[in-house]
Amino acid sequence: MSMLTPPGMGGKYRITGNRYPRMRRPRGRRRLVFAAMGTVVALGLVGWGTLQLIDVFSGGDDDKTVRAARGTADCKREPAKGQGQNKADKAARTAQQAPKSLPKPAEITVNVYNATPRTGLAKDTADELRKRGFKIGKVGNAPAAYDKKVKTPGILLGAPAATDGPFDVLATQLAGAQTKNDARSGKDVDLIIGTAFKDLVKEKDAVKAMAALATPKPSSSAPTC
Repeated sequence: MSMLTPPGMGGKYRITGNRYPRMRRPRGRRRLVFAAMGTVVALGLVGWGTLQLIDVFSGGDDDKTVRAARGTADCKREPAKGQGQNKADKAARTAQQAPKSLPKPAEITVNVYNATPRTGLAKDTADELRKRGFKIGKVGNAPAAYDKKVKTPGILLGAPAATDGPFDVLATQLAGAQTKNDARSGKDVDLIIGTAFKDLVKEKDAVKAMAALATPKPSSSAPTC
């Protein structure tokens, strides 16, 4: 009887050949493992999707930062404003966009004074300003308080009311001019020429500068949330 003959068979059955029976793991257990993993993943995706839907429909907290629909900047959600506040904001934006009312050169009387050692500078400057439409008042040497003491290209001197309007227009003619106020009550403006004065701004450039003053710059707005 062969050693491979199972006991109790008395040699009736014999195992021959080079193949032997092998034990395999049951396939049902592996299927159960994959099924359990798939279930866990599916439940996780369902839960995540539910949270996203809740966040979309609830809108989140007021203090939560949201991404702008156009652009990459983050912005804050602001609470809703009342009708009165909206009207006030609209009026402010309209005022900023409205053209600025400026006096014409013919409406500005300019007194031209020379605070430098160069002779004839006040007359030459006054003649050029007259050609550009300004009304010329007094022309001569600067008062003692300013004579040979102005190191800048010039000083625009006038009443406080001249700050908004006449100073702006006259400053387009002289680059680097300083502005000062005194106690006068008249509307005339003094142009005191200083030692750094070279020449008036070219007329075409001055015209462009006055046009830019009358046209307000568009205000930059934050991205819409």
